Amino acid sequence: MNEIIKQCRLSLSPLADPVRAQGMRAYMKNRFEFLGIPAPDRRKACGDIVRQLKTADADELLQIATGLWSCEEREYQYLAVDILAKHYRRLRPEDVLALLALVQQKSWWDTVDGLAGVVGDLLQQHLTESRDVQVGMDKALEHPNFWVRRIALLHQLGWREQTDLNRLFNYALALADEKEFFIRKAIGWALRDYAWHDPAAIQSFLQENQGCFSGLTQREAAKNLGKLGK
Repeated sequence: MNEIIKQCRLSLSPLADPVRAQGMRAYMKNRFEFLGIPAPDRRKACGDIVRQLKTADADELLQIATGLWSCEEREYQYLAVDILAKHYRRLRPEDVLALLALVQQKSWWDTVDGLAGVVGDLLQQHLTESRDVQVGMDKALEHPNFWVRRIALLHQLGWREQTDLNRLFNYALALADEKEFFIRKAIGWALRDYAWHDPAAIQSFLQENQGCFSGLTQREAAKNLGKLGK
């Protein structure tokens, strides 16, 4: 693992751009340090490293991701998400707990939403075995950390006909009273995403639950309904 982290540092450090890093820090409200490397350049520089992990098992992948998470600059957390997203097929349902542990470290929307995609892809590939793989998301919905709750709301993004509609609607209603911006936004995003598959279902749900959701959630959820109805 240490050798992989070293390779990552050797690949990214020469690309550091202090001027760009300043802008990236400002965009993230000065929460994190940056090397100042755009995503395409990061992925190109570390492409061989990511590809060489095609034989790594779940434990190795998670150890590498955890090691990258401990690095100071934000690009290393982005690289960790790149690795997990590329190799999610080797992760197991029980690994969701490790992913949720990362969610709670250096938390902000950029890495949280990246990990939401990894969790979603991981769980979706196991749906044919049992819907029980989503039980962990039921627990995540009640987690005291709102970023973990956001993962629960977003984990079905892109599932389309495989979406558990009862879960989607129940999750939305369960968190409808929350004041946190990132939860209100996530509820709307999750509903809007499913509307691409079944706009009538989302339209009916919003009409049946008028007054339950914040204006932000309502606007996000209904954003594309007019377009889809044409």
